[in-house]
Amino acid sequence: MCVYVCPVNTSLPVLVDAKAVLSCPSILLTNVVVITWEIFLSDKPSCIRAYRRDKNETTEKNCTDGRMTWPDRPDQNSALQIDPVAITHEGYYRCTVATPDGNFYHGYQLQVLVAPEVTLFQSENRTAVCKAVAGRPAARISWTPAGDCVPQYEYWGNGTATVQSMCHWADVNVSIVSCSVFHETGNWSLSKDLNPGVKTSKTLIILYSILPIIIVVIVGFIWLLKIIGCRKYKLKKTEPTPGVEEDEMQPYASYTEKSNPLYDTTNRVKTSQVLQSEVDGMNLHTL
Repeated sequence: MCVYVCPVNTSLPVLVDAKAVLSCPSILLTNVVVITWEIFLSDKPSCIRAYRRDKNETTEKNCTDGRMTWPDRPDQNSALQIDPVAITHEGYYRCTVATPDGNFYHGYQLQVLVAPEVTLFQSENRTAVCKAVAGRPAARISWTPAGDCVPQYEYWGNGTATVQSMCHWADVNVSIVSCSVFHETGNWSLSKDLNPGVKTSKTLIILYSILPIIIVVIVGFIWLLKIIGCRKYKLKKTEPTPGVEEDEMQPYASYTEKSNPLYDTTNRVKTSQVLQSEVDGMNLHTL
């Protein structure tokens, strides 16, 4: 059993271009004598950053990356900040806090993650290709339903990897296939229809079957509208126009009304002549 000096190591995955803050052991700063950060990166000499509380001074050795800094004054915050995180920052970071009671350690195994770009496409008849491009670490790919699959891996100089899986399904009953990509930054699921042309052909066959019926219905409807329109026009044309008879009789009535005074005058003349003849006859008889 170790007292005060037992090291603590933590695995710390960080997404590329994000900000990472690494903390030292939780010790009262008033008890701290020296804080030291040791940074071990691949293919580089170790970087050492130190702070002496008694002199209130910081020192550095082989530390040339300006993205790794103290977030605040070391006497107030002993953490180490990396902003932004790059692939080259992957490595081991250890903080040592020296106190009058002993030394305390906290180490971080920093893992830089890069999300892959996922695509799914059909390359040829009943064959699909699923790709996870430039991921860190390499992604894992599976298919539903399972087919005859061939995986391929391509590693790049920056530590990323491209994974490709090409699958073929001989069973014609398999139509929709799904590609699942698993990665530390997330999971993806994409689907593809292996027989898009078959559905299109069926749709066209159905459309061509009902198209003549639709045309006949439309033509019949137009012809029916024309027949109804012609009948309405003929009925309207044969109906008597109100007031025509009355208008045609009006000249005759006017003529009759105008002729009545002459007829009355003639009658009065004839009546006067008859009365005069009777008076003359009476006078002759008297004589």
